Amino acid sequence: MDILLIAGLWLDGSAWDDVVPELTALGHRPVPLTLPGQGDGAASATLDDQLEAVLAAVDAATGKPLVVGHSAASTLAWLAADGRPEKVAKVALIGGFPAADGRAYADFFAIEDGVMPFPGWDPFEGADAADLDQQARDRFASAAVPVPEAVAKGVVRLTDERRFDVPVVVVCPEFSPAEAEECIAAGDSPELARATHLEYVDLDSGHWPMATRPRELARVLAEVADS
Repeated sequence: MDILLIAGLWLDGSAWDDVVPELTALGHRPVPLTLPGQGDGAASATLDDQLEAVLAAVDAATGKPLVVGHSAASTLAWLAADGRPEKVAKVALIGGFPAADGRAYADFFAIEDGVMPFPGWDPFEGADAADLDQQARDRFASAAVPVPEAVAKGVVRLTDERRFDVPVVVVCPEFSPAEAEECIAAGDSPELARATHLEYVDLDSGHWPMATRPRELARVLAEVADS
């Protein structure tokens, strides 16, 4: 199965470099996506530009792909299900829930000169970054790509209720499946609360398992694709 890989904020397709060979060895075709505004100098890129690139990848896939969204990009993966409900086989969300219709995509940190730069590690101390050593943190920070303002503040638009019939798997790294279920039951994710087919998979890692547990993450994604 084609597996489209969308990394979260400040990351491009290279974030999946250690996951790609593992997925290939497991018999799948991983397709890491580098979207407009992710290192191409296009600070004017918008959320719609990024979504168009994701939908183009869905359209180009062989058969129905598994669309994987990490962190904030869980919303992009869910937007793909909304835009192509008949073409997306499944959605896997790693460490994130999709934003609801009418909400900003990822307006979480300060905007400087038209972009949202990586804010440093203070906001992520604790479970998020617990398994990242100093070398890994330095490598992440040096490679971080500022997020264009029109992406971070882009308004999410969901229009096709057939998205709720696309199977969803929530991969739980820095939180447990029980905690994820509790959050959804409490109303933290109105979208996932309406999903017809919703499963949870535990993964013992911090927020960036593609960097710290690539083999384990690949195995989880392969199992999602195969099931």
